[in-house]
Amino acid sequence: MTDKEYMKRALKLAEQGAGHTNPNPMVGAVIVKDGRIIGEGYHERCGDLHAERNALKNCTESPEGATVYVTLEPCCHHGKQPPCVDALIEAGIRKVVVGSADPNPKVAGKGNRILREHGIEVVEDVLREECDALNEVFMHYITTGRPYVVMKYAMTMDGKIAAFTGESKWISGEESRRHAHSLRNRYAAILAGIETVLKDDPMLNCRIEGGKDPVRVICDTKLRTPLTSRVVATANEIPTIIATCVPDITRYRPYEEKGCLVMYCREDRGRVALPDLMERLGDEEIDSVLIEGGSAIHGSALEAGLVRKVYTYIAPKILGGKEAPGPVGGRGFPSPDMGVQLKMLDQRQLGEDILIESEVIRDVHRDR
Repeated sequence: MTDKEYMKRALKLAEQGAGHTNPNPMVGAVIVKDGRIIGEGYHERCGDLHAERNALKNCTESPEGATVYVTLEPCCHHGKQPPCVDALIEAGIRKVVVGSADPNPKVAGKGNRILREHGIEVVEDVLREECDALNEVFMHYITTGRPYVVMKYAMTMDGKIAAFTGESKWISGEESRRHAHSLRNRYAAILAGIETVLKDDPMLNCRIEGGKDPVRVICDTKLRTPLTSRVVATANEIPTIIATCVPDITRYRPYEEKGCLVMYCREDRGRVALPDLMERLGDEEIDSVLIEGGSAIHGSALEAGLVRKVYTYIAPKILGGKEAPGPVGGRGFPSPDMGVQLKMLDQRQLGEDILIESEVIRDVHRDR
């Protein structure tokens, strides 16, 4: 096997940590000796052993003189776990092949330098693009301190997210809905608006086997979330944040008694200022936010320049109707060339639906 093939194996291992390592990165490691894999591991959960230490622990023979393939530069600082560079040095590793550089200022090339200072050969940037893509959330959060924001919606072929009656169950098919729950598992928090809560009384949890429920964040400018709503009633089981512009903290108490965290935010045009909310969520170590709101909150997030990625599920249906809502509301942009520009990353079929995954191009007209 080649270096790239071993790194692909490490990437597959790393992916198994999706949804459980936040706000830490997903990392996989493969240890090879005499052309044989003798150990492998991945970062399974935030606070647990890092990938390199897991791989060393799982070795079937002595790793002395072996080569380690790791998707992210080994750490060299004490956090919840001791430095991985120390473990590699003590194990007598001869060579380390690295995918991504770690942008964390506590590492940022220091890990590779320490390995070289101890006589270990280091090869960098093997499958760099794939390794960077795996940890796009971590890369964004560790360098900005703000969550990586993803927007998701399902719409018909004529661009409607609901009928003119407001009925929206179900626009998309079962496979699309299953995929949407995998996103809830992957990202740290899910964001919805008060209108969604009032209309649908959703749980906003993850309904896949072995999945992790995201932190639920409700944008509720005037603090209208019913105390009987499911998100409030289950706040002791699933962390729930209510973002509001109400300054009267005495109104917070009933929600706090139910287990909610009420977060005061600045107001912008009669709504929670989303940039301020993202700063506060970042302070809570929430590294990523999946927006599953209505058209108003989608429009606000796009206008604020917060969205980094968009998942669009397109169902082979036509609803029509001038009053039927589309996926993005708000004021909109004044001309086509001022609109949010997207780059399509992937397109696939999910049952009868089509999923398009796109990233927002950051430097078009409104670089933020």
